[in-house]
Amino acid sequence: AEMEFLAEDELISIVPNFRSDGMHMLCGDFGPFRPQIPVKVPLWLALSLKKRRKCTLQTPDWMNVDNLARVLEEERESTGVFQELPFHYIEISQLLFDNAIEDLCDHYKMRTLIEDIRNVRFNKIQNGLQQLEGKKNAVKLNNVSAMEINIIRPFFIKALERFYKYDVDYAKAAATDNSQASNAPTSSTSVRGRTIQNRGLRPR
Repeated sequence: AEMEFLAEDELISIVPNFRSDGMHMLCGDFGPFRPQIPVKVPLWLALSLKKRRKCTLQTPDWMNVDNLARVLEEERESTGVFQELPFHYIEISQLLFDNAIEDLCDHYKMRTLIEDIRNVRFNKIQNGLQQLEGKKNAVKLNNVSAMEINIIRPFFIKALERFYKYDVDYAKAAATDNSQASNAPTSSTSVRGRTIQNRGLRPR
């Protein structure tokens, strides 16, 4: 729910069927609205107007079937690279499928492609996290989405806890070593040196 709430601030094009000089809101000014002339508005406003039958929604360019097919192919070919998609692509697509599916062209194929892209990217993330548990100490996760970051969040929380514990243990060990070094006796060489010197001063 929180992710969807944030995704609703993304802009999307609508085609209004009403006339208005514009809407003035805390998040900005939108409009003017003219029948059959596309205009960009936040997704939450687009969905609200859609429910009132005041507009139709235009399919975002990145949701075009040809573009999604290209992204899926590149995701599969580039095992270590994530293709660029909107930060909230999962939430946006789900909101559109749930509330404006009749406005989306070829929505069946569109939904399948997005699901395939999502699965491929999730597998990449899992493989990257498994590599971190092995010999690698870093993994590149450029262009990951909000939902994908939410999935790996528990792993990073555990990792940070381990780093913190390591730092605490290291600091304690260093403090112990310093304490032992300051309390150490005089070196054996100097002790033996004094012994030899004392023996040389003994009267025969």
